[in-house]
Amino acid sequence: MKHAVWIIIVALLILHQDFWWWDDGYLVFGFMPIGLFYQACISLAAGITWYLATIYCWPAELEGTEGGPQQ
Repeated sequence: MKHAVWIIIVALLILHQDFWWWDDGYLVFGFMPIGLFYQACISLAAGITWYLATIYCWPAELEGTEGGPQQ
């Protein structure tokens, strides 16, 4: 699953460059420009990816430790 999270991250980095919506005047829901809607969807996908990364890619040696810096 760790590799899948990395693939999703790379895909989001590529899809974030949304030059194809710059000149489109279409409004989603009648008020939101399509480019802004696309960026909102990318942001939601990034949040879900961050959640998946913390669930599946979190280092096991950090489990059960106190929070904060080691002293």
